Amino acid sequence: MNQTAVQKTEPVKQKILVLFAHPVFQTSLLNKSLLAALPDESEITLHDLYECYPNFMIDVAHEQELLRNHDVIVFQHPLYWYSSPAILKEWMDLVLEHGFAYGSEATALKGKKFISVVSSGGDVQNYQGERDIRSLLKPFEMTAKLCNMDFLPPFITFAGLKIKANNFDDGVSENYLQQQVELYRQLIDDLLNNQIDSSGLSNLNIINEHYQNLGHD
Repeated sequence: MNQTAVQKTEPVKQKILVLFAHPVFQTSLLNKSLLAALPDESEITLHDLYECYPNFMIDVAHEQELLRNHDVIVFQHPLYWYSSPAILKEWMDLVLEHGFAYGSEATALKGKKFISVVSSGGDVQNYQGERDIRSLLKPFEMTAKLCNMDFLPPFITFAGLKIKANNFDDGVSENYLQQQVELYRQLIDDLLNNQIDSSGLSNLNIINEHYQNLGHD
């Protein structure tokens, strides 16, 4: 008797666009370490804004096409004066146009996942109370929601200055950066394989807590 083989279909991987903004990337231990952990996958596009647009002459049509062609949008940057480096704000002002990113008939970004991946020179203790990291990044959260994107809590790596100086203490261990790299690698892998449900993360301040709770710390 002939038996028809049942073919298992692999889940379709999500296409991830990492919009990276760091004006002095060559000095950034945190971001160098995180980006080195990105899987070598064709579905992941690392787009360095300062490298592509050293004169801030942003190609809006090209950037919008990149957004259309990806399922997950990552803003990765250091925290500069409680916000992002200038080019990312310029990118937002020019690329996220009415009628494309938001407005009654704008659907280009609808349903795409959005997450901020942020590094800070300061310790976590510097971001308490009114300077809570989630509050500081509120403009990005509101932008994502205005564009009808699926917002995820931000991923944060703290203490860049201490790590570069090898100035470790009870709050920042020698293993802290490597632990963060592993969390970042797991985050990207989960995004790639569509394994993150934002509805279950709404109570978290930062998404790092999700992976720490799972035992990936």
